[in-house]
This record gives sequence, C-alpha cells and structure tokens, in this order.
Amino acid sequence: MAWEEWEQLKSQAAERQSTHMRLNQLAPDGGGGGSGDLVVQQDDLGAVGHEAHILYDDIRSGADIAGAGAGKDGAGSTAQAASALKSRGFETGGALERTVEVWTSQVKSVLQACAHISDHLDYSKKRHAEDDAEIGTVVRDSDGGALSVSKLNEYFK
Repeated sequence: MAWEEWEQLKSQAAERQSTHMRLNQLAPDGGGGGSGDLVVQQDDLGAVGHEAHILYDDIRSGADIAGAGAGKDGAGSTAQAASALKSRGFETGGALERTVEVWTSQVKSVLQACAHISDHLDYSKKRHAEDDAEIGTVVRDSDGGALSVSKLNEYFK
C-alpha cells in the first residue's frame, strides 16, 4: 500500500467520525434508540452484592484448613501434623506448615475481595442515586426546567 493511499484512507475514516456528547440516561419518553449500552439496575447490583456476601460466608466456613480439627491448644489438625513431623526431623513438616500459611493467606485475600465487592456495590448503588439527584438539580435551563439533551449538545459543537 502506497503512503498516499494510506493517508487517504486515514482521512476518510476521520471524516466518518463525528464528535458529539451523549448522556448516560434515556430520554424521559423512554427513547434512546436501542443503542445496546450496558444497563445495570439497582436490583442487579444488590443481587451481585448478595451473592458476594454468600460466597464470603461459604469460603470463611469451608476453607479454614488452619483451624479445622482444632485441638485443646487451638491448632488445627494440619498444623498439628506439621508440628509432629517437624519434631521428628521430617522436612515435610516445615513444608506442610508453609502450605497452611500460604493457603490461609490466599483464603484471606479471596475473603477480602468478596467483602470488597459486596461493600462496593452497596456503596455504588447509594452513591450513583445521590449523583443522579445532584445532576438533576444542577443541570437546569434559564427558566428552571430541565435542560434538554439537544440544548446541551449545542454547547459542545
């Protein structure tokens, strides 16, 4: 492909693209043209947050190998086995102990992620509702009515 042809194709592509503003909201009449934008309802966020909380509880109760089968001293059966192996000179005891440490660290990371997702979705849901209310009060026409999208679009041309 020649350089001139490449420049011509770039120029044609640039001409086909127009700069415009698009609000992330449907018109009050329900319009919007079915653009295929991602839409998330408040109930969707709540459901995902709820599932993250359920997953958190399931992991917390089912993935604790450090505390499983805890004896009088509070050490779990895996930690007890690691200690017994180490005391008898087996290197496997140290490796098993390290495995429990890494496993516990990873489980804590997953639990933190689940908690973060749940908390963040609750926060996001509340914050976006507040943002929408604030934007609705700020973006007004000179007569106090809602500023139309077409009027806003004129400002950015």
